[in-house]
Amino acid sequence: MKHLALCGLLLALATPALATEELSNVALQQKLQATEARLAEIEARLAAAPPVADRWTDSLLGHWSERVQLSGLVEVEAGYERVELSDGGSDESSDLVLATVELGVEVNLNDYLSGHVLLLWEEDETEPVDVDEAVISLNGGERLPLYVNAGKMYVPFGRFESHFISDPLTLELGETNETAVELGFASAGFDLSLSLFNGDVDEIDENNHINSLVAKAVYSLPEDRIAGLALSLGMSWISNLADSDALEEEVAVDALDDKVDGFGAFVSLAVAERLFIEAEYLGALRSFAAGELAFDGGEALRPETWNLEVGYQLRDDLQMAVKYEGGRDLADFLPEEQYGAVVAYQLFEPLTLALEYLYGEFDNDDERDLVTAQLALEF
Repeated sequence: MKHLALCGLLLALATPALATEELSNVALQQKLQATEARLAEIEARLAAAPPVADRWTDSLLGHWSERVQLSGLVEVEAGYERVELSDGGSDESSDLVLATVELGVEVNLNDYLSGHVLLLWEEDETEPVDVDEAVISLNGGERLPLYVNAGKMYVPFGRFESHFISDPLTLELGETNETAVELGFASAGFDLSLSLFNGDVDEIDENNHINSLVAKAVYSLPEDRIAGLALSLGMSWISNLADSDALEEEVAVDALDDKVDGFGAFVSLAVAERLFIEAEYLGALRSFAAGELAFDGGEALRPETWNLEVGYQLRDDLQMAVKYEGGRDLADFLPEEQYGAVVAYQLFEPLTLALEYLYGEFDNDDERDLVTAQLALEF
């Protein structure tokens, strides 16, 4: 009996301990299962996430992609030229060239500060690559309609809008690329500015100073003013036309007796994004002295040019245009009269194939036929 009592006592004491141990094992098993589930969830998230380096790169690119824009242009041209000389002879030539390669970078740091860089390469023209434009731009935003552009730029003398492959005669005479500072006001469709730079062509006994000026006044009709009509018109003035890229190479003397200022005016019109009209005049306001220009033949000349183009969008992917342009006091430098037509077909959204024909007559009675085909990729 004593042995039975002792066994009963031991069993009574062991039963709670065994129960407690069993409960502890169940709780531990539940915790282990919860931990395993949590680890599986973390592993799944890690497997789905990109590597740390990729996340850092995506974050960096995502940050800058909102501020930096890249653009480019590649133009391949095939051309044929025939010149009937005034003495009865003729001259023919043809060529295939990589006419233009451009790479542009536009950086918009905030609402007030931006920068622009354009690299240019033209076969037989720029060797090696040329920094065509490099400009820092500041503006006052919506509250202050003022802006400042500083750097290498095409100063705002002339407009030079064209639907043709070849540059208009107004551009040939007046385009001016210089390192300059432009101060401007833009509001309610008006854009007024004054630019200052140090030109390459000076007067006799003039020191090398920043004393060349360009003034511009442009009005553009607000887009919502008249439905389907886009209109822009303006004028510009330069204190020394001989500073233009073309004329500075034609100056036959070390310095001018007096600087010759130039004037330009334009009208640009688009109707229903189908009909386009471009009209522009650009020329000297007085004559250069005899012998100052390499093509003047010993005479005092006042070079001037004009361009009139009418274009029509036949379809979304097909455009044609015709032009009449010319000038006076251009000798054999530029045509005195020129007529032409161009057809451009958009093969793909960024790729265009164009064919152009120009017939020109020069003041020295030379006549020229010029045919150009161009394949252009713009992005």
